[in-house]
Amino acid sequence: MKPTATESQPIRVLFVEDEVLVSEWVVQSLSDQGFAVQAVTTAADALKHLEAAQVDVLFTDINLPGGMDGAALARRARQLRPQLPVLYASARATMLAPDARVPGAIIVPKPYEPRLVGRLLMAALRSSAVEAPA
Repeated sequence: MKPTATESQPIRVLFVEDEVLVSEWVVQSLSDQGFAVQAVTTAADALKHLEAAQVDVLFTDINLPGGMDGAALARRARQLRPQLPVLYASARATMLAPDARVPGAIIVPKPYEPRLVGRLLMAALRSSAVEAPA
């Protein structure tokens, strides 16, 4: 069964990763799992995408080029969209201080298996739906 946000539209994932090979691999795997994935390489590009398009979940590396890391990106994204589910990825995930994370975020240690990420994206969406105000 493929993940869907609605019966007619796949779950839209904004994936922020500056390593091209990792990005291509994860985009392909998540697309094969039924997600609609938009990949960008910087936090600035991610914010532009968040302002211009619908996004159901943000999956971002913590270490990004361009002056804004994934933790700062997630905080800014939550200002734009308070209920946006967030997943962080990093080889040094344990170094991200708990107070630097947005509430409810999931941390995915690198290296990771994209199939696992698909399940975690679904879990983040379910959790977000439960926490959303009625």
